[in-house]
Amino acid sequence: MALLTTTPDPATTSARRYAWLASRLSFGGAPVGNLYASMDDVSAIATINHAWQNGIRHFDTAPYYGYGLSETRLGTALADMPRASFTLSTKVGRLIEADAGQTRHGDGFIVDGHRARFDYSREGVLRSFEASLKRLRVDHIDVLLLHDIGALTHGDHHPTILRQALEEALPAMAELRAQGACKAIGIGVNEEAVCLDVMPRFPLDVIMLAGRYTLFEQQHSHAVMALARTSGTAVLAAGPYSSGLLGDASGPGRFYNYAPADDAAVARAQQFYDVLARTRTDVGAAALQFPLAHPAVASVVCGLRSVTEVDQAVARIHADIPAQAWHALREAGLLQEGVPTP
Repeated sequence: MALLTTTPDPATTSARRYAWLASRLSFGGAPVGNLYASMDDVSAIATINHAWQNGIRHFDTAPYYGYGLSETRLGTALADMPRASFTLSTKVGRLIEADAGQTRHGDGFIVDGHRARFDYSREGVLRSFEASLKRLRVDHIDVLLLHDIGALTHGDHHPTILRQALEEALPAMAELRAQGACKAIGIGVNEEAVCLDVMPRFPLDVIMLAGRYTLFEQQHSHAVMALARTSGTAVLAAGPYSSGLLGDASGPGRFYNYAPADDAAVARAQQFYDVLARTRTDVGAAALQFPLAHPAVASVVCGLRSVTEVDQAVARIHADIPAQAWHALREAGLLQEGVPTP
């Protein structure tokens, strides 16, 4: 399976309306924002450059990723690349503020001296967007996503946040699109329910769905994926390894949904390893390629923190996976009936 670097027939699928997303394998920028582990600027920029050299042309980031560090590092690494030769997605919904007394590692980013606060107001969206342009050193963004709305994030405040998203944040983003400051708008979330809340009420170009439409977990995404296909909304499928459960060639990881995995999740992950071992198929390759078979999916977004991880992801996206591997997963009940496979 080759990276998508040329424009296919736009009538093929809904996702092809946004073939300018540039590559079917996208660089997820959270790790270069010091997610879970600190890395220096030299290593981060070398990782981004190596992704470029290996054909990756879409880069995803957010102000929240390292409190601006991910955007800054991407801006530095891509500064000498022709702007028309790559695409960027970033997010709004949080404002990053300096706080000299802040030591904040609880959300996973190993960065001191800053804090993030939610702001889904019109003014907050515009302030966040302008700050991102400066950090990324660009004059426009290709995909602008409203970050982390939904009940899982906001709990009892979700109805208020949703209303503000629909009345202020998304209209402000649509204005930026109309001005040419961004090409597409959408939401970037970790839950299906909020997609179903928003999509019928505000037309979206793109949704980024993290950790939900994956090889490990497809069973709850049918309605969202069907709606995306019929509405022509492109899906960026993020978190394909399910927080690492399916990313290690040697066996299941120990994290799921950004937290330690329970025994049931690890046991289910082990089933994928056991079944795919019979066809000598790398679980990570299957995890990366699986989302791309869905006609609504424009790209799979994989967080990458080293040159080695870039090489591994590129090899996996190109790996030949026998048809019997997908058949074996279906026979074992690990794939939902009717779910498309490569």
